[in-house]
Amino acid sequence: MKDPVNPTKPLPKPPWIRVRLPSGAGCRRIMELKREQRLHTVCEAALCPNRADCWERGTATFLILGDHCTRRCRFCAVPGGPPLSLAECRDEPRRVAAAVAAMELRHAVVTSVTRDDLEDGGAGIFTATIEAIRAAAPGCSVEVLIPDFQGNRQSLERVLAAAPEILGHNLETVAALYSKVRPQAQYRRSIELLRRVKESAPGVITKSGLMLGLGESRADLIQAFQDLREVDCEVLTLGQYLRPDKDRLPVVRYVPPEEFESLKRDALALGFRWVEAGPLVRSSYRAERQARALAATARQDAGQE
Repeated sequence: MKDPVNPTKPLPKPPWIRVRLPSGAGCRRIMELKREQRLHTVCEAALCPNRADCWERGTATFLILGDHCTRRCRFCAVPGGPPLSLAECRDEPRRVAAAVAAMELRHAVVTSVTRDDLEDGGAGIFTATIEAIRAAAPGCSVEVLIPDFQGNRQSLERVLAAAPEILGHNLETVAALYSKVRPQAQYRRSIELLRRVKESAPGVITKSGLMLGLGESRADLIQAFQDLREVDCEVLTLGQYLRPDKDRLPVVRYVPPEEFESLKRDALALGFRWVEAGPLVRSSYRAERQARALAATARQDAGQE
């Protein structure tokens, strides 16, 4: 029997997978700021297909703790190798905050490589970055997309103490595929992290994301949706897995846009407050729009109480 995540021949890309290269004034401005502040973005590191769209809108997802990951997930384009020392990371919060202020962002998204080599998993740099953004751009909301911190509750609590408006942590794939797709991660550990967020900071909006096309079944996906809702995860992103290079897992199936729409309806029916679903959707895709909509809903709910 063939391994479902290792088909023998690469699939041709369907017509709905079309990626534009970054260009235009907005893109040039992002590139200039990156150079000036010596910053990394996950847009580039993870080969995000939405770079052109987001950069033209003047938005980017900042990558902290360097750009080399201590894990080697079999789907991810972020390189491994020796990570930055903690001392080299200490100026990142200031530089990210300066870029956020220069871009006049209303919503900033910050993520990181996974740093299993650090005692706190990098939680201190996350916290310092949130605080630096608050100081440099007081009107800007902050969303963080965090690793699992190897289940370290103190690290999670440290990030929550800085009070981000939104905290994301991606499942990435369904439970049945974890050992093949994310061999250094644990499905239940990620679910538990999201549960702990709501336990410790119920006002923080929680968010997670899944890639499709790795061999998962619809039943697998619905189970993941249910597991996320059981821990009160509120925002879900669903996107197509795109193979970054020949050393990563091949695409098993290209999921058509209408199937993404169907899954979105299923997820909303389970109680998610917001679902972003489509072939090119990624974790921070149109995150500012999500944040504005969720904040407006929260104000309406507060007014009705």
